[in-house]
Amino acid sequence: MNRVMRIGTRDSALALWQANTLQERLLELGITAELVPIKSQGDLNLNQPLYAMGITGIFTKSLDIALLNKDIDIAIHSMKDVPTQLPKGIVQAAVLERGPVGDIMVWKNNMAKAKETKTIATGSLRRKAQWMAGNPQDKIVPLRGNIQTRLKKLQEENWDGAIFAEAALHRLNIKDEIVEPLNHLLPAPAQGALMVVCRLENEDIAQQLTLLNDREAEICTQVERDFLSTLEGGCTAPIGAYAYCEKDTVHFKGGLYSLERSSSQEIKKSFPKKETDKMGAILAKALLQQGGDILMKEFKKGHA
Repeated sequence: MNRVMRIGTRDSALALWQANTLQERLLELGITAELVPIKSQGDLNLNQPLYAMGITGIFTKSLDIALLNKDIDIAIHSMKDVPTQLPKGIVQAAVLERGPVGDIMVWKNNMAKAKETKTIATGSLRRKAQWMAGNPQDKIVPLRGNIQTRLKKLQEENWDGAIFAEAALHRLNIKDEIVEPLNHLLPAPAQGALMVVCRLENEDIAQQLTLLNDREAEICTQVERDFLSTLEGGCTAPIGAYAYCEKDTVHFKGGLYSLERSSSQEIKKSFPKKETDKMGAILAKALLQQGGDILMKEFKKGHA
């Protein structure tokens, strides 16, 4: 391929980090690429929590349109933002090596961390549900925007802390904050992973991108996303999932959480890599059978 490959990306600092990383990886393969920044609806509307906007793929839709319109050749996404069902004509071409998968709390100061009752900012239902299960006395407030905007707002508002993906702060080399790993929170499916997509018709591009694919990251995120897809049934719900490989074995934990009370359903299982194809869906169905179906009905009723 002689022409310059066009990489579509949102223009936030984190999205540009992702796109620049992809550009560098392509250059290592002898492929020249340029960045094409594109605004997403998720970037333009910062007044509503993501789950209240009623749109799947809020950060990926604009790039999907640009890809299908042939304005760009490939796009890179934070994989946790990508709908489990890709648009017709678009395919997953590679999953890059996965970064940190967990959540971290950024505290306003050490005094805030020590308070008995705190105000915590997050725009994630999953983080809200899990945090409140262990800290029912706290108050959760919504928070949207890019990383820098959210950090600035934490300092400006009368809040005590805000929850972020560890990968985001790691990738932007943000080190001056008071942070605490939240290892007890189960991350979002595919958190910390980056997905590269292209058009189905571009077989030559897809073939080149396979050279960037991290097989273990692909396996684990597929199990997590299959788990999510089977559970959610078309609605956004507080769902967490994490899988990791250890030699020929995959270890998995998934969870569905309640916003109304300290209740949750979780499932754990280890299985051979060769059995991963349908395992995410199997585990999601098992979770529903052990009581997750009641939580999903409650959630759908409350967010109808």
